[in-house]
Amino acid sequence: MLASVQPMGAEHDRTDQGGRLANSLSVLEICAGGGGQSLGLELAGFSHVGAVEIEPTACATLRLNRPTWHVIEDDVRNVRGRDFRGVDLLAGGVPCPPFSIASKQLGAKDERDMFPEALRLIREARPKAVMLENVRGLATAKFAGYRNDLLARLARLGYWVDWRLLNASEYGVPQLRPRFLLVGFKRMPGEPRSPFEWPEPTGARETVGEKLRDLMASRGWPGVPGWAARASGIAPTIVGGSHKHGGPDLGPTRARSEWLRLGVDGLGIADQPPSHEDPVDQIPKLTVRMVARLQGFPDSWQFAGRKTAAYRQVGNAFPPPVAAAVGRSISTALAERIDTVRPRRNVA
Repeated sequence: MLASVQPMGAEHDRTDQGGRLANSLSVLEICAGGGGQSLGLELAGFSHVGAVEIEPTACATLRLNRPTWHVIEDDVRNVRGRDFRGVDLLAGGVPCPPFSIASKQLGAKDERDMFPEALRLIREARPKAVMLENVRGLATAKFAGYRNDLLARLARLGYWVDWRLLNASEYGVPQLRPRFLLVGFKRMPGEPRSPFEWPEPTGARETVGEKLRDLMASRGWPGVPGWAARASGIAPTIVGGSHKHGGPDLGPTRARSEWLRLGVDGLGIADQPPSHEDPVDQIPKLTVRMVARLQGFPDSWQFAGRKTAAYRQVGNAFPPPVAAAVGRSISTALAERIDTVRPRRNVA
């Protein structure tokens, strides 16, 4: 039996010196990958009682960065939700291939569809809130039936449910990256509506050139000023690929054309930035660290594995700033419920 989940305390709204919410909320995260959503939820005040991931390299990344987290290296199908009864949040970026154009959008017919397992865990764990993330394909008309069935199942389990398509570029991330987000809240007796409200876009963002200028200049490349001026927009959606995909690159032909307009060679990932010996007019490739920055990871977050494995973790990640924004809204809604039900003290 895993350690029991502790209930959220009254200190939920304290922040530390870095502006992060005090980690008094608990989260069970499935399909944690290389930690994009994990890091965002940590910034929003959640502590992991379990981070489930099947890929050994991604698990190594989680342990490398957060040795104290309870990383469960296993298939989600083997996790027992009842071991996490009382958890505040169940979250997960369930595998996207069933709804991705690149993977033929097989939906429920795809063996990689993990939404049924997410529903099982929700039924068993009965979390106070749910956050599930996927590609924009799940928001399309093609999957309206699947999506509506998912919402109906959660409603029957007793949850208020809403979904929205969020663009990472609206939350400080310098790439478009539209993502499907589903948020559910366990209904309380007499509650007229869900306490959750979607986070307002921050609007602030840097261009690719602004975000990566110092990394491009780190080995003395003389072409940095011109390159940064050319890279004056936001990036197309970064893709991570899969084990069936070849080496790391920045996507299919159309995406590589968009990267080229920003002065980036998308046909591969570089081992290091260009140097003082490279020509001024060179079209550089990005490194794994550069792509990680464009996903919203801090430079302090390290990725285990060789270049291809590391890049896949980065490319498949849910940008931490977006996860943090939604996580803070969930935290606020949970806190408001505590304030509502907390008994008043008699004043002498």
